[in-house]
Amino acid sequence: MTRALSASRAIWQWRRAWLISALMLSGAGWTAPAVAGPDGPAFVVRRGDYTCELPGTALTAAGLHQPQEDFGILQGSLYTSPAGRGTYLATGDEIRMTTGPKTGERYRRVSDNYLRKLTADGKESNIRCIRRVLNNQ
Repeated sequence: MTRALSASRAIWQWRRAWLISALMLSGAGWTAPAVAGPDGPAFVVRRGDYTCELPGTALTAAGLHQPQEDFGILQGSLYTSPAGRGTYLATGDEIRMTTGPKTGERYRRVSDNYLRKLTADGKESNIRCIRRVLNNQ
């Protein structure tokens, strides 16, 4: 026997819908969102070239380019630098270079286009890295 799609559901369908709703409301079977580490959820840094510089003085340019610190973010969790390629892990607001020539270096994400390099003890250094976009090339 076939039924029209608009016909009322069979009793077993209503019981299953009620059971699913009850489980959702009680939280049974549900877990918290995945967290990659103690600092917060994982994220991917915006792709592009990051130019790193030290702040300038009144007698110099606004920023003193540090070409050895420059790097680029490729797809996924890959980066490239003048010395080679590697991978990074980004959690919370921190980016940690995990392999390659920058292994162990860490950065704090100030905004999507602005990173601040961290020292070995986790404090901000003077080096800032800015993602190059059309209006700052």
